[in-house]
Amino acid sequence: MEPLRGSDPVWIAGHRLLRRLGAGGMGVVYLARSPGGALAAVKVIRAAYADEVGFRARFRREVETAGRVASPWVVPLLDADPDAQSPWLATAFVPGPSLAEAVEECGPLPYESVRVLGARLAEALDAVHGAGLVHRDVKPGNVLLAVDGPRMIDFGIARTPEDTSLTASGMVVGSPGFLSPEQAQGRGREIGPASDVFSLGCLLAYAVTGERPFGWGSAAETLVRTVHDEPYLSTVPGSLLPLLRACLAKEPGSRPAVAEIRRALDGGGEGWLPEPVTRLIARRSAAALALPAVEATEVSGATTTVDTGPKAGQGSTRRRLLVLSSVAGVLAVGGAASWWSARGSGAPVRARPRLAVALHADLSGSGRTTGRAQENGVRLAVDRFNSRTGRGFDLALQVHDDRGTATGARQVAERLAADERVRAVLGPTTDACAKATLGIYQQARLAMVTVSVGLDDVSPTSYRVYAATRPGDSVLAAPVVAYLVRTAGARKTVLIDDAAEGEVSWRLCEGVDEAVRSGQSSTVRRTLAAGADSDGAFRSLAESVVDAGADAVVFGGGYARAARLARALRSAGYSGARLAAQRALDARFLGSAGEAAEGWVFATAFCDAARETAAKSFVTAYRARFGTAPPWYAAEAYDATLFVARAMTALGASRAERGAIAGQLRETDYQGITKRLRYDASTYRYTEAMYLFKATEGAFRCLGDYRDATA
Repeated sequence: MEPLRGSDPVWIAGHRLLRRLGAGGMGVVYLARSPGGALAAVKVIRAAYADEVGFRARFRREVETAGRVASPWVVPLLDADPDAQSPWLATAFVPGPSLAEAVEECGPLPYESVRVLGARLAEALDAVHGAGLVHRDVKPGNVLLAVDGPRMIDFGIARTPEDTSLTASGMVVGSPGFLSPEQAQGRGREIGPASDVFSLGCLLAYAVTGERPFGWGSAAETLVRTVHDEPYLSTVPGSLLPLLRACLAKEPGSRPAVAEIRRALDGGGEGWLPEPVTRLIARRSAAALALPAVEATEVSGATTTVDTGPKAGQGSTRRRLLVLSSVAGVLAVGGAASWWSARGSGAPVRARPRLAVALHADLSGSGRTTGRAQENGVRLAVDRFNSRTGRGFDLALQVHDDRGTATGARQVAERLAADERVRAVLGPTTDACAKATLGIYQQARLAMVTVSVGLDDVSPTSYRVYAATRPGDSVLAAPVVAYLVRTAGARKTVLIDDAAEGEVSWRLCEGVDEAVRSGQSSTVRRTLAAGADSDGAFRSLAESVVDAGADAVVFGGGYARAARLARALRSAGYSGARLAAQRALDARFLGSAGEAAEGWVFATAFCDAARETAAKSFVTAYRARFGTAPPWYAAEAYDATLFVARAMTALGASRAERGAIAGQLRETDYQGITKRLRYDASTYRYTEAMYLFKATEGAFRCLGDYRDATA
């Protein structure tokens, strides 16, 4: 939940608005007090959409649809006015999380819980189908979990089987990953109750495994797999497998009816939800019961009411569906209405909740320079966030040192995973420590937001907690290629793969090779063996560069071997372009290479904050607090911290649980002082913000963003 904003109304047709529950392109959902004192979720459509041709009719149909379904497992409609200037509807408020949030935060549900879930949702769908409707959007986000059972919501695209107005033209309507094959192909006339059965099968598979049966990725990829591939069910419990296979049959006629599903799943164990989910519901319920007095929800500049009267020329068709008896099974408030109304304007202001994030870094090992820079950047970001007025919570920071070792990193990760106060982790500092801890954070559903790590061989679709805020090492081929082509005008480039760096070096050389080769440019591949350590090996390599007639060299190794190559190239008389990636960008390169370092160019995933106009205030604050200019990765850590804070703010303090934050990061778009942080919608990888540095007169000078530096 979030506080009301200045543009929000205070009243809607007798409903006193208390908080924002969520917002989207079409409108806003508020938590409100109904005229009778019960809590309600009020969905208000933006007036601009209400003026669109056909929209009001569709919204009226949604109201009528929701009113036709009567089931204890469907959230009841309380009131609505589809003819208001800003159409709205009110449903009973369920304080529990959605199934999607629960699985994200707490992991897959136990088998017995899934049996209860499936039986109750089958009963709900039986009521939907009994009313002559097809839900068409059965998915984890449309199922809320309450202490006494699940609740199905959102009838925005529900239709009768005969109504093909949405899908007859081949339009795909619904949520990929939980659509039936007939929905995925836009076969509107074939979409009937069996389509909901397929979606229910997808939902139950997700609930019991935490994975979608047709995988993750782009909508198009998921739809193709839904139509043509068999579902991935290898981790589904054996006793549930036959039923789910039947539900996920490609042909609608081969799927069981919802009544069969209910019979197959009814009579399960006594347990409904595991303890972590029960605690999650309790926290949500406590947040609802701890709502402030009416006066505390007043917002500066707020509109007093929303015009809920009919538009000119229309009769009022407001639905007075105050089915308050249904609310008792949804939220047992126990006198909350009188408690609320009795609170005076002098009630004490509640302290803001404190949500903890943790820095996991190398503060005393070989990577301590980078780790300490990130610590300083994170501390400044936390202070900056906590100084903002109107924030819904305070950030608390924990700092943990893994000493740059895999063993130390695992110890830190296990400690953080066990600490329920920690909502997200910033770090670790190095690739090795990130690889050692990723599985621990994944199991704990704890977002691992890395600043200086970019693991090419880790898939964010498989490890959903992995959120790198820099591009992977292989992507650094892009600035190298830009420099070779636009600045150096290279005709022949020697690519030297340093086997000591493993796949990282090979991927860089491979990426450059694929991009540079053309009719005007050519490449030569060389490999420096991992064990090659003699001066003769480097001398021979440098001479082969000269003999090849190359006018550019790209080296994929670290600073020590790059320095030895630099000296060998200088001795061999080579004077062409020399490039490497950020693993070689180290002050020790300058000291070891000496004069041979001059002119080397490096591709990096970090900038020089002092050169960034947007970072001016950060640089000033850093100098004032730490007595020096911000080192590399300090500003990036500052941005990463506020990126996490933005995701937490979007969720609201009561919903900012671990798994929810990991999911929200993928939807967050944050403009920082060094970069715009947002993920590719299909791969969830970050592929922007890359820079070039040049060794000049014994120092590294940032040339800027590679696109500007090579323009």
